[in-house]
Amino acid sequence: MDSITHTVLGACLGEVIAGKRLGKKAMLIGALANNLPDIDVITTFWTDPANELLVHRGITHSILFAVIASPLLALAFQKKFKSYDVSFKRWSVLIGSGLFLHILMDAFTSYGTGWFEPFSHYRVSFNTLFIMDPFLLITLLICSIILLITKRNAYPKRRRIAYLGLGLGVLYLATTIFIKLYVSHLITNDLTSKNIPHETFMVTPTPLNNLLWYSAVKSGSDFYLGYYSILDKKPSVKWEFFKKNDSLLGPLKNTEEVKLLQRFSKNYYCIQKQDSVITFSDVRFGQIGGWYIPQAPFVFNFNLQLKENNKLSLQQGRFKSINSKDLSLLMDRIKGIDN
Repeated sequence: MDSITHTVLGACLGEVIAGKRLGKKAMLIGALANNLPDIDVITTFWTDPANELLVHRGITHSILFAVIASPLLALAFQKKFKSYDVSFKRWSVLIGSGLFLHILMDAFTSYGTGWFEPFSHYRVSFNTLFIMDPFLLITLLICSIILLITKRNAYPKRRRIAYLGLGLGVLYLATTIFIKLYVSHLITNDLTSKNIPHETFMVTPTPLNNLLWYSAVKSGSDFYLGYYSILDKKPSVKWEFFKKNDSLLGPLKNTEEVKLLQRFSKNYYCIQKQDSVITFSDVRFGQIGGWYIPQAPFVFNFNLQLKENNKLSLQQGRFKSINSKDLSLLMDRIKGIDN
């Protein structure tokens, strides 16, 4: 999730857990705890691009980190704010809930979260939320602003506001899960009815909404990509075929950097070659404009180039950002089509 959502979510949670004892400081501490796992971004200063992908949402987003950090930070905060009547247990719940909620929320997006590091490199991703979801963000943001302007001594009212924000957030998350289950079931039936060979597929929401969904289907060594809005008139998906082109990697396939990219992408990737530059595209993150341009370029790319000394030059390609035209056509596609 984005940092703002983590912040307002942590603020509401902090109010519920310790607002009566700490006042509005509980919101600040809750927000800090909910953002702490993203401390791993500092590794970008010394980590190469391929490793950076796996360091982010790695060990600091693990259950082990949350379990160890919670009591240590609770002791530190208890010592710092010893004039407040807050027990070690409550400090542990305040800090620990922020850490655990952060790694839980991140797992709802498609990036993947290393819950089990360092014992397993498996990345948890439920794929029910875009990295920034306006409905979830705005709901929690409004509640947080109301909490900031509401007097500290109006505690019963403050707690109800915080519970409202958290309750609506939980209800929305549950809704996204049910929508994904519905879309996944529909896609399974559509692939079967169209005799499209498939091993597995992933489904994730398109930018800034939870109505239009993007699916990447593994078919042999290649992919079918498609979009479906829950407002579409017919339960059918128009699929676009993409070759994986794994052979274009050639000797690069055995390099450590490419192996890391393959691991990060969970083998959902396509390869393209132009001149001496090979582009590695992570299919999971979709295409900006794919809802109206079937062969639109992928969002997440790495350019690979073998230098004269046989060393691999790896450079992250620029993210294709969404513009006003893309956004307008996205809104149109969300409204559904007749298929």
